[in-house]
Amino acid sequence: MSIYAISDLHLSFSTNKPMNVFGNNWNDHEKKIKNNWLKTVKNEDTILLPGDFSWGMTFEEVKPDFEYLNELPGRKIILKGNHDYWWGTANKIKEFFETNCFNNIDILYNNSYLIEDKIVSGTRGWTITDNDEDNEKIYKRETLRLELSLKDGINKYGDDKEIIVCMHYPPTNKDMMENSRFIQIMKNYNVKKCIYGHLHGEAHEEAVVGNVDGIDIKLVSCDYTDFKLIKLS
Repeated sequence: MSIYAISDLHLSFSTNKPMNVFGNNWNDHEKKIKNNWLKTVKNEDTILLPGDFSWGMTFEEVKPDFEYLNELPGRKIILKGNHDYWWGTANKIKEFFETNCFNNIDILYNNSYLIEDKIVSGTRGWTITDNDEDNEKIYKRETLRLELSLKDGINKYGDDKEIIVCMHYPPTNKDMMENSRFIQIMKNYNVKKCIYGHLHGEAHEEAVVGNVDGIDIKLVSCDYTDFKLIKLS
């Protein structure tokens, strides 16, 4: 049994939101993802999807996208991205999943999971900025949510397990490597692996990847991975 990750599927089976504004490699991207998925994933595997799953605005609009995902093998754990406008309360999402028999999909939302003896925690995150009061409020809220998710995992599963943190936004950027509170929180909880998405096209050049203060950071946006799933464990 393995753990994989892929982010920013930006599915739009019921809406018209082509992603090829970021390059022609996005043409038929949902077919590329499906083909690579079927070659890689087994039913007993788990896939982490940290945000921007669908362009749908409502549960009705997003239903075809979840039908696509539900038919693919493996258990899926989804985190909210900045374009997941369909996202509601945890109870409403769970009710939507149950009503439509989406039985192999869960959400990461102020909670955690134990997968293959590894704790999976996370939060959406936020853009790191200076001297902006509104952004600071959201940034602070997201750091609190990350810590809440980490505490949930440790309290339920123990403090002796490897932790994988999922974020949608990058946990840091090249200009503020020493000032990221997300990185500091992960260090405080001995996190060794963090995945994120959000960045597309030319923004890949600004991506922070590799070892940062002992944390292995991976960008898993699907166009960055050539629409392939990345094996984490």
